[in-house]
Amino acid sequence: MQDHSEAERQEPYAYRLAELARLYLKLGTIGFGGPAATIAMMEDEVVHRRHWLTHEEFLDLLGATNLIPGPNSTEMAIHIGRRRAGWLGLIVAGSFFILPATIIVGILSWAYVGYGRLPQAEGLLYGVKPVVLAIVLQAVWRLGRTALKTKLLVITGIIAGMLSFLGVNELLILLCAGVVLAAYSAMVKRTRKAANSLRSFWPGIPVAAAAGAAGTAAAAPLGLWPLFLFFLKIGSVLFGSGYVLLVFLRADLVDRWHWLTESQLLDGIAVGQITAGPVFTTATFIGYLLSGIPGAILATIGIFLPAFLFVAVSGPLIPWLRRTRAAGAFLDGVNAASLALMAVVMIQLGRSALVDIPTLVICAAAAFLLLRYRLNSTWLVLGGTTIGILVYMIDPNKWLRFW
Repeated sequence: MQDHSEAERQEPYAYRLAELARLYLKLGTIGFGGPAATIAMMEDEVVHRRHWLTHEEFLDLLGATNLIPGPNSTEMAIHIGRRRAGWLGLIVAGSFFILPATIIVGILSWAYVGYGRLPQAEGLLYGVKPVVLAIVLQAVWRLGRTALKTKLLVITGIIAGMLSFLGVNELLILLCAGVVLAAYSAMVKRTRKAANSLRSFWPGIPVAAAAGAAGTAAAAPLGLWPLFLFFLKIGSVLFGSGYVLLVFLRADLVDRWHWLTESQLLDGIAVGQITAGPVFTTATFIGYLLSGIPGAILATIGIFLPAFLFVAVSGPLIPWLRRTRAAGAFLDGVNAASLALMAVVMIQLGRSALVDIPTLVICAAAAFLLLRYRLNSTWLVLGGTTIGILVYMIDPNKWLRFW
């Protein structure tokens, strides 16, 4: 057992729940930049600062999260909540992580319906994106030293990253990485067993054993019930990032059922991007547009409810997976591929975040403060927001843009 587990048992249960509530209320308020950035912030808080989990435990949760449908950052929050304070911790962590974004999106939805457009947020994101990029870079660097512990895992991560760049489905990459590593581990085990058996009968014969195993259509009627069921379906089957959500929403809400216009859908996606917390709160915006406050509440519950259920079912299996040799190798492969996918997201984010000299300076300064002084990401996000708004107000068009 880990040392921090003993410390956990000595802390009052109510204190642990309150800690979870405070942490995820904060992360739900400042977690800009999508799932990769938010998960990077979680790693900094729960592994580095609070020591609730080891790097290995965090990576196992990340790998398990990538194998189930739903919003990855929310599921990580739920996993950590369950590990920290049991089933009630699962509910507290997930709910408080979702709450700030839901409230903010609800206010934006009200303004959108009342005034017909979204508030301008370019200045806010201008300074936040470079900081988010630095936070993801830090997490990839720290987790990579734990996940890529053998040459085979390094090769697995490189191949996974290349496949992601080529457009191969994320789930297929994760499953293939896990299966290949598990098969390799099983092959090595059989080879060594056969070699040991042969030596027991004929010790004089040298046997070369394999080494380096991974140790580790028709328009539907609009109503509250169909709205809830639609978002429940989305939350139950959607793999990948929040950007994949756009494809599902457009196919049904715009093309098939005509509940939304193309412009309204794009505005809904924009709301999910400009607010902190999970991108899936786009559902809150769409629900409000279609059926007011009841629609917003039901759409939000519908899209996030499967995440709580999937984590509740899969969470207890993770320690068993780690104890089983082949399953542990599978999890190692998934972890290496997950880290590669996170690095790909970081590179893609870089193109939209580093657009001119000020954003490059903000990112470099944030990365230095994180890696050298381990400064809390909360202060970096606030600092990046302030500097970004000031620079943007001066006139960002005068700066030398990279693309």
